[in-house]
Amino acid sequence: MPTSAPPKNRFERRRAETRQALVRAARQILAETGDTSVSIQAIAERADVGFGSFYNHFESKTELFDAAVTDALEEFGQVVDARVEGVDDPAELVAVGFRLTARMADSHPELLRILRDRGLSHIHSDRGLAPRALRDLETGIASGRFTCANATTALSALGGTLLSLVALRLDRPDLDGDEAASDLAEMVLRMLGLAADDAHEVTRRPLPELVR
Repeated sequence: MPTSAPPKNRFERRRAETRQALVRAARQILAETGDTSVSIQAIAERADVGFGSFYNHFESKTELFDAAVTDALEEFGQVVDARVEGVDDPAELVAVGFRLTARMADSHPELLRILRDRGLSHIHSDRGLAPRALRDLETGIASGRFTCANATTALSALGGTLLSLVALRLDRPDLDGDEAASDLAEMVLRMLGLAADDAHEVTRRPLPELVR
């Protein structure tokens, strides 16, 4: 789960733990059934907190489920961040994002199910992978690595393709996820302006080691 500054005292710690338990319960519901009509009582029971605690943190179920999606998106971004530290090539950053996403169907299935079902409305979110991808696109355009003119438009195309990869990976687990991710990343890089040989080489580089 994403982390923030540690609470300063016991009361703040307990309050933060209760809020995170509710968010975690909402994430599980989104990943398992997507049924946001579930009762607050059922959410509280799953989180193992008192019913009254819900309203100490959220005004409505909509606010809670929005927080759960934001939490999942941020964790998704952090997982990718841990693997791309030290990578400077904007094209490689795009490729690694695609390839790691495919592998996360096995390592982080809850995250990918939430991304598949809720990601479209968050392609331009200020949390998760979107701001990171936008930064890399802007860097690539400024350096001449990418020839597209508008990073925001490019993000729409990149995000839509990534969501298609997520859906493919979850719906067709029999397919070679690594190959599918590399192929789609190669297509995206060619769309961004890389030559065919360059795009192919970038998407077949060894994945960065996990930073610990």
